[in-house]
Amino acid sequence: MSERSTRRQATKGHPRAKKSSPFDPAVFLETAAKGRIVSTHRKKQVIFAQGEAANAVYYIKKGKIKVTVVSKQGKEAVVAILGTDEFLGEGCLIGQPKRLATATAMTECVTMRVDKIEILRVLKDEPAFSLMFVSHVLARNARVEEDLVDQLFNSTEKRLARLLLLLANFGKEGRPEPVVAKISQETLAEMIGTTRSRVSHFMNKFRHLGFIDYNGHLEVHSSLLSVMLTDPPNTVNPPHDIS
Repeated sequence: MSERSTRRQATKGHPRAKKSSPFDPAVFLETAAKGRIVSTHRKKQVIFAQGEAANAVYYIKKGKIKVTVVSKQGKEAVVAILGTDEFLGEGCLIGQPKRLATATAMTECVTMRVDKIEILRVLKDEPAFSLMFVSHVLARNARVEEDLVDQLFNSTEKRLARLLLLLANFGKEGRPEPVVAKISQETLAEMIGTTRSRVSHFMNKFRHLGFIDYNGHLEVHSSLLSVMLTDPPNTVNPPHDIS
């Protein structure tokens, strides 16, 4: 009997063990299971509040979420607006016992809440998820650095143009999307560090130039990018208009 026939005879009657499917981060974030809860949040609903126990990370499956901080003096500031496929609440993974900010739904939202213990396990055991999550953290860190440069060296007009492009997800799919969430001029002013009247002035200017449209919702056109490209940020001598 040939060696090949011998191997075939030896394995006869012993079905091969099924190989487990490779870990898919997308499937993990779509599927409710132990330590993972999918929830729908109505507009203006608080998802977690500043000062609450930080014991989970949230993944945004749909919608936009506003992240705000309130000072001891009671002054509120908008620090971020996050959308689909973004995480929030990651501070619990570096030992933050309490939430440093409040997360509020700006539109109807769907989130996946992943318990701290569960997400730490997956980060340890699943390289594919770990790579995806680290990429998210690095991208968020780069955004924070860009925000700092934007605040320090760009004019109000450029800061507003950049924020509108970010809110429209410019760069993710090649062209801006309608800004579904209704964002007040006060909120825009808080995010770029200026007054509502300055925001109103430049919003009217952008609309007049055809860079944005109001049709029940805000639409941002890729032509708005031209505002960002007129002059590079001056990191030596900041422009006079930094209000």
